[in-house]
Amino acid sequence: MTATVRFAPSPTGLLHVGNARTAIVNALFAKKHGGRFILRIDDTDAARSKKEYEDAIIRDLSWLDLAHDAIAHQSARIAEYQAAFEKLVASGHVYPAFETELELDRKRSLAAARHLPPVYDRASLDPATKARWEAEGRTPHWRFKLSRTKVSWTDLIRGPVEIDTATQSDPVLRRADGTFLYTFPSVVDDAEMAITHVIRGEDHVTNTAAQIEIFRALGATPPAFAHHPLLVGAGGEALSKRLGSLSLQSLREDGLEPLAIASYLAKIGTSDAVEPRPSLDDLAADFDFGKIGRAPAHFDSAELTALNARLLHHLPYDAVAARLSGMGVGPALWEAIHANLTTLADAKNLALLVTGPVTPLIEDAALAAAAARLLPPEPWDQDTWPTWTKAVSAETGARGRALYHPLRLALTGRGDGPELKKLLPLIGRARTLARLEGKPA
Repeated sequence: MTATVRFAPSPTGLLHVGNARTAIVNALFAKKHGGRFILRIDDTDAARSKKEYEDAIIRDLSWLDLAHDAIAHQSARIAEYQAAFEKLVASGHVYPAFETELELDRKRSLAAARHLPPVYDRASLDPATKARWEAEGRTPHWRFKLSRTKVSWTDLIRGPVEIDTATQSDPVLRRADGTFLYTFPSVVDDAEMAITHVIRGEDHVTNTAAQIEIFRALGATPPAFAHHPLLVGAGGEALSKRLGSLSLQSLREDGLEPLAIASYLAKIGTSDAVEPRPSLDDLAADFDFGKIGRAPAHFDSAELTALNARLLHHLPYDAVAARLSGMGVGPALWEAIHANLTTLADAKNLALLVTGPVTPLIEDAALAAAAARLLPPEPWDQDTWPTWTKAVSAETGARGRALYHPLRLALTGRGDGPELKKLLPLIGRARTLARLEGKPA
């Protein structure tokens, strides 16, 4: 199956985990089917759209390794929207409406008071009313005339969906100032860019019936639709108040790995295990709409951090060597410390356990003195630690925690950390002896 999908963010803010998840799902679907992934910048809102946010979106997608095959800007396609709009005018699918926003608000309030849905009453289609408003010199906005019938489609995630457009207001396609609202440019672009699958959040489900009717009015075949559940917090709370801290920029600054984020966002809310995957290709091979559940996906920052750690614990040195430059971490030290990392930045501090200076903590002076006397000559390897500690235990009688904990405090200045059998050969005999004697080294 050949597929063409699109991700259409508005450059009005930073990319956050919610819309990043939509981008990932689209990119993985396209990758699996050898299709195209189009980045479409929805920048028709000139007042709120910022070049800095567009640059940030492109940077964040690149950081996630979500390469787009083409990029389009809706602000550069106004002529195409106007041509499509004139086609709908000619076919009678749109009509001018003249109410002010205040008048529309009043109508909605009256409907609510009568316990009725706030559906536009099509007053502007009444010839006398229209003539009166035109005589007042009002400038109209333009609405698409819904069929007021049931529109159905088979959603690739939700299954059969049916929406009665009689329960919806005719959507405004063009404002009185001539600018177009999201619904219309999106349909025109999807039709002209031959988008085969629209994959987006379920908050767009109610838009879909109207958009299907607009596709058909333009003589275009609607694409397939897949609406995934939205993200919520770990306890089911809305994420809207936390979006600043959940931007891709913030997560990157926190030291999280892009592949950990992609693995997490691709797998939460699915029937697959949430675990780090070695590549986007591996994630794409796994992708299946049938695995995406209907319940909201719970985003847990602690779970993501733990997943990030698990990813680092399995990364070979070659995968991170360039990023470790300047930290003093070579292959042997990486092998010793990577199982203790939460973020890659932790490697710099753990490297100090070898290079020093470490201020030793002498918990058992007698034990430390015996350990210093029994230090074997170099060269050392990973067998040195068990051989040496066995000798120290035989002389002092210390075993278990009473043996190992004081030695760890003396050698590293901390009560936990990487395996000492791996660290000891890297620390070396001179530093080891100095630390056992209580000297910073």
